[in-house]
Amino acid sequence: MASGRRHQRVKPGHWIGIVVAAVVLLAAVVLVPRTVGEPAPPASCPRRWDSGEIGHWVPDAADLDGVEESLVPGAPTSALICAYPGRDSYPGGGPLAGSRILTDQARSMAYDLGYLPVTADRVRRMCTLMGGQTTNYLIRFAYPGGQTLWVGSAEEVNSCVTTTNGTVNSNSYVGPGITAAYRTGTWALPRPKDLCDPATGRRGQQKQMVPDGAIRVLVCRNGQGGSPTPGPSRGLEHGEQQARELAAELNSLDTATGGNTCTEVSGSRRETFLLHFGYEEGPPAWVRIHPGCRPSVHNGVLVGDPDDALLDRVGRLAPPA
Repeated sequence: MASGRRHQRVKPGHWIGIVVAAVVLLAAVVLVPRTVGEPAPPASCPRRWDSGEIGHWVPDAADLDGVEESLVPGAPTSALICAYPGRDSYPGGGPLAGSRILTDQARSMAYDLGYLPVTADRVRRMCTLMGGQTTNYLIRFAYPGGQTLWVGSAEEVNSCVTTTNGTVNSNSYVGPGITAAYRTGTWALPRPKDLCDPATGRRGQQKQMVPDGAIRVLVCRNGQGGSPTPGPSRGLEHGEQQARELAAELNSLDTATGGNTCTEVSGSRRETFLLHFGYEEGPPAWVRIHPGCRPSVHNGVLVGDPDDALLDRVGRLAPPA
């Protein structure tokens, strides 16, 4: 008895359509972004990192109030992170690898990036020259009125990155925090592993060695070559009076724009001091003092030279050598 099921002949043109569809589907599987579970990169992410620099690039500078004073002014509602992995020996032209959109974390990220010290100048600094993996990032902040702002930064093996919004720049290193936000969707400002290491700094340090309003200061002493001083504590914390008096002395110095470069003075003291000034709100400001170098004082943006009275005060407030 013949079966009631009828076999339908597939026309040759239909086979071609099936094959094309399968190829397209396979390509879609192969080109999934690195952030598993995220949608395909939106059109607003540039397809390539269109610069030969590490971090120091954005597609467009924003026309927003406050971009001359802060990397991210105001209160954006979302942040799109675009990632461009590569190597620091060939930092330009990397293709887009993936993206992630932050919504509830965007305001916190903007707040922290907006507190970084910035300058319109490019500050010369010393960087180590290890070769290795680097990932350039573009972050597109969206605002309620439809305006947008780009920030360019990177995570790099030497921790030597310029972060920019196209108008002002910051040498504060936040690459690990951006990488964590890209991978997990959670933002946190990177913290130093040791309280006596430099932090990211504080907005306003491009104008003053120590911004106004400090309520405490941690004074750390390092030995020769910056190595930690032996003992149970490298730092001593002091209250508001000492913090403001020390800040006033530092702010009275003649300063110029400069980074962490200096010229050693033969026969001078080789120890260094690091000062962390704390505030009621926002990150601390840090200042490094190297009496055996000229210029001796820097905060990542400004440099200056102390007098003997300032060095004596810092030495008294630091832990014993």
